[in-house]
Amino acid sequence: MHIGLPREIKQTETRVACTPSAVRHLVSGGHRVLVQCGAGLNSGFSDDKYRRAGAVMTESSEEVWQSELVVKVKEPLEEEFRHFRSDLILFTFLHLAGNPHLLQALLASGVTAIAYETVQDNGRLPLLAPMSEIAGKMSVLMGGYYLAHQHGGEGILLGGVPGVLPAKVAVLGGGSAGMQAARAAASCGADVTVLELNQERMRFLEASLPPQVHTLYSTEQHIDEQLASADLLIGAVLVPGAAAAKLVTRSMLRSVKKGAVFVDIAIDQGGCFETSRATTHEAPVFVEEGVIHYCVTNMPAAYPRTSTEALSGATLPCIRRIADLGFESAMVMMPGLAGGLNIWKGTVTHKVLAGSLGLAFSGNPFL
Repeated sequence: MHIGLPREIKQTETRVACTPSAVRHLVSGGHRVLVQCGAGLNSGFSDDKYRRAGAVMTESSEEVWQSELVVKVKEPLEEEFRHFRSDLILFTFLHLAGNPHLLQALLASGVTAIAYETVQDNGRLPLLAPMSEIAGKMSVLMGGYYLAHQHGGEGILLGGVPGVLPAKVAVLGGGSAGMQAARAAASCGADVTVLELNQERMRFLEASLPPQVHTLYSTEQHIDEQLASADLLIGAVLVPGAAAAKLVTRSMLRSVKKGAVFVDIAIDQGGCFETSRATTHEAPVFVEEGVIHYCVTNMPAAYPRTSTEALSGATLPCIRRIADLGFESAMVMMPGLAGGLNIWKGTVTHKVLAGSLGLAFSGNPFL
């Protein structure tokens, strides 16, 4: 199969879909891998490393997008829509519930679109998990940074010092991102509360995390109570394929301390704070109702070497299976991968996505 790796064009997106070692693995399997020049530079991978791995290098994005299978990191931007065609397989993060414009372009073109974030394996999200874990850890780093007075925060150190209480950190959601955020905050010495709906998950978190991490059943009242005392609030709620639930309304912000920091990891799915709007690494924060909001849509791009290696390792088995078997056979052989199919033959094939946007669900023929 011909596989294309284009250079990412999203602002401050520094990752690349595959490492040179992943490319070598694909080439050794008899596949032709076309890489756009400069695609891996920000992740520390030179064009020469890809050449030595067996890739064909080209300056032309047009040539890369003519491949049968295009593998990316982030969702295509509008200037890339012109590359869409009915015989293209696109494998990338899509987050279509928060991007209906892209959804309509994919439907109209007939692209076969598989989203990393909805591929499942025994209830897990193996392709999303490494990026969620990085974003979770990073949310605490960024939160602590913006809590500093000179950055507009209330001037509280996450871990406090002897004789001074630590900061209070509340985490909405106890999945991969929420768990890593709680672990990172606890390692800084903060007092951490994770709000979660699933009782079994709460038991797991209590058993796995440090003793200063507490769990609390997620209700509107409990969220309100946590908002009144939180110095850092991290939104890490995810329903695969769906738009994020708005758990914090604008009116609820009135009880929040001025200079507190909100980090919305769920911003790719529309965000779980009503006041959230997408930001970039170049302009990462804004202030609403006296509260600092950090809502960067590609948080792991701040650490591209780590992120690229983690993502490439997770996606490579799926890429290889599609390339070796062909799209339809791969879907049949890997039901978890079939669960990642969002768009096929001009229809929405993911039930939660369709329901989230009020669209007709055609069913998934491979499940």
